[in-house]
Amino acid sequence: MTRPTSRDVATAAGVSQATVSLVLGDKWRGRVSERTADHVRHTATELGYRPNLAARNLRLGSTRTALLVVPALTNEFFARVYTGAARIAAEHGFGVVLYPSPDGTGPARNPFASARAALDGVIASSMAADALHALGGDALPLVMLDSDPTADTAHAHVNLAIADGMRQTAQHLLTHGHHRFLHLASAIDSWTFDVRAAALAAHLPPTTELRTVRAHLSVEAARTAMESVLDTPADRRPTAVVCDDDILAAGACKAARRLGLRIPEDLSVTGFDDLALATAIEPELTTVHLPAERVGEEGMTALLAVLEGSPGSLRPPVDIPVHLVVRDSTGPAPTT
Repeated sequence: MTRPTSRDVATAAGVSQATVSLVLGDKWRGRVSERTADHVRHTATELGYRPNLAARNLRLGSTRTALLVVPALTNEFFARVYTGAARIAAEHGFGVVLYPSPDGTGPARNPFASARAALDGVIASSMAADALHALGGDALPLVMLDSDPTADTAHAHVNLAIADGMRQTAQHLLTHGHHRFLHLASAIDSWTFDVRAAALAAHLPPTTELRTVRAHLSVEAARTAMESVLDTPADRRPTAVVCDDDILAAGACKAARRLGLRIPEDLSVTGFDDLALATAIEPELTTVHLPAERVGEEGMTALLAVLEGSPGSLRPPVDIPVHLVVRDSTGPAPTT
């Protein structure tokens, strides 16, 4: 069976095609009676009519589609960002295509024959602005999430209060008497991880010790990196490990257990993100909760404002608050 057209609806309803267009385009008020409008809608439903969105978009010069670029799909954070963005998009008749960049935070390849023709705008999470030129350069509206706010190629920025999250972590551990710290840092060169490192260093007093070890974002890489650091005499070993994310923290906990160290009696461990993993490990992880869905919601809202041609309606860049969730992986510093 062929797909019903608006002409078929007009014929079946006994009205003109122009009337069908007015009713189905929700522009009938003042031009068509309410009774006729109801009749046209009922007829369209009975015939199984669906509008040709491709043709409509071609006429309007819009695809009502946004691209969400993320470094990877393996991190739950980005799935939550997508959920938030897609929720707002759906409320405005938009779709969101999720695109994991094949090269992580590096230059993103164009997944379409022409991104400019296939998309209305781009939202990029935890990416560098200069990594997105292949997706349309300055031709497509760009909203950056969890990224360098000084990037002038973006039309809007939505960030988290990352530095404050690290401040809360440092204060929590200092309150528990810790003074030998290890920063288990991500090996990824990224603005968000640079902010975490700078904030941790800034909020530890000069009387504390701070070492940094880098690892790729996997449990095994973190475990390997931590085992050599922790396999030292107690008076030289860090008493607190501050991790750039929960995956690294899980690796740190695994290394500690393999070496017979108790958490938190011998070693306190903190994470960042508050993924499902944080409550799946034992002891449950003290970590900074990042409201990822809200990041996606704010990002899509910002993109819609740009597309409506009202960038003045955008709120000034504001860091979305984060908070430390204290669980059982942290406690008082050991007395040794």
